[in-house]
Amino acid sequence: MLSYFETLKLDKKEMVMQAGNLCNYNYFVVKGCLHMYFTSEKGTERTVQFALEGWWLTDFLAFQNRSSTDFNIQAVEKSQVLSISNEQQELLLEEFPLLERYFRTIYQIAYGASLIKVKYLYDLSKEEIYLHFTEHFPEFAQRVPQYLIASFLGLTPEYVSEIRAKNRS
Repeated sequence: MLSYFETLKLDKKEMVMQAGNLCNYNYFVVKGCLHMYFTSEKGTERTVQFALEGWWLTDFLAFQNRSSTDFNIQAVEKSQVLSISNEQQELLLEEFPLLERYFRTIYQIAYGASLIKVKYLYDLSKEEIYLHFTEHFPEFAQRVPQYLIASFLGLTPEYVSEIRAKNRS
């Protein structure tokens, strides 16, 4: 199966996908961490998703449609990923049809996680969102820079600092 993939070794902050380009690859994180983000009209980077070891990351809609993406994917830390093109993934699924079920499960989990995030954004205060996230994902919160967590949760780094200071006392 590895013959369908290309191995990429990424330095911290190295880009693997850039907004405006065709989304030709799906990325599987072997080691490290990636984040997917867009830049708002005001120039603010907004992280929409992370991928740690064992996770997949791409703009799934653009990958499926073989179109350009509005997102960037960047290494958060030194990382090793496997990339597979749309064409190679189709060939892989033809040769190993059981992987269709695997990918369906991956997509269902990703979609479900997105729905939960939206629910939290509607239901919880900004402080509750941050505290919930750090309570449920403590290792992740220690591993990823606070400014990226703030971006992912729709907060400013300054506000995250205030929350952290308030909860230390």
